[in-house]
Amino acid sequence: QNGTAGIENAHPTPQNLEVDRAMTDDVFDKSYREKEGPKPARSYVWRNILLMSLLHLGGLYAFCLIPSAKFVTLAWVCLCFLISALGVTAGAHRLWSHRSYKASLPLRIFLAFANSMAFQNDIYEWARDHRVHHKFSETDADPHNAKRGFFFSHIGWLLVRKHPDVIEKGRKLDLADLKADKVVMFQRRYYKLSVVLMCFFFPTFVPWYFWGESLHNSFFLPAILRYAVVLNASWLVNSAAHMFGNRPYDQSINPRENRFVTLGALGEGFHNYHHTFPYDYSTSEFGWKCNATTFFIDLMCLLGLASDCKKVSKETIMARKIRTGDGSHKTG
Repeated sequence: QNGTAGIENAHPTPQNLEVDRAMTDDVFDKSYREKEGPKPARSYVWRNILLMSLLHLGGLYAFCLIPSAKFVTLAWVCLCFLISALGVTAGAHRLWSHRSYKASLPLRIFLAFANSMAFQNDIYEWARDHRVHHKFSETDADPHNAKRGFFFSHIGWLLVRKHPDVIEKGRKLDLADLKADKVVMFQRRYYKLSVVLMCFFFPTFVPWYFWGESLHNSFFLPAILRYAVVLNASWLVNSAAHMFGNRPYDQSINPRENRFVTLGALGEGFHNYHHTFPYDYSTSEFGWKCNATTFFIDLMCLLGLASDCKKVSKETIMARKIRTGDGSHKTG
């Protein structure tokens, strides 16, 4: 897929060069070849292993606290999950990684705060690694190469040093758009402080201060449990959605359509579609169906805070299904 073929801009823009650029830097590079010979020795990141172990133990403990929490606290947990998830799906992913729509300054600021609440690396690093993932999917240059197994693609990739090819290819990407975004660079500069405030302090402070929830519950439920759930929902896109499901758009690639992941990750489980048409702001041909992120972006457009949503035409989608799909679209 090249240029603007098959694209319907929900909000037309004359900036075709920008559209063209968005179509190329997240497209799979067929010219890449993995280096011959033995693979680099695996080097463990023990700090991450310890912290992730403690986080998940804390999450299991927090799960047992649910019956003792106030109803409004549980509602706050859900709201924090939604906000932090949108910081990844609508923010780091669809806006900054793929430039599939444009966001006003107020919306970009909100998404940056939401992204810090999600605590999955700063926007600049997240977007860089995600572009590498698309450009070199399922190869040594893919940060979470699913061919290395479910555990590696889910969480293991964060527990070991990156393959040298991931680092090499990441350095060669054109990230000028991210560097030019003052919101992205501000968040990167103050990322550690923003994570302390947004991921841990803010979710804990609100229920403790405003409705008298115990500090114990306020910390373990909206902060620890919510954080662990958001992480795993995001990771399932890298693992389960690359292994389980059908491939109605392109059967030659690993990513799949996974309904379970779609529900948990606010619409990110339409993964065969997304890797086939990475520039589509909806990551799906079905609009709001099981896609809270698309609903959010459309709402922002209605409010005048977002624009230029890139969408693939129905004719292009059907032609691609017939040409490269596995035929599952005929049976649903």
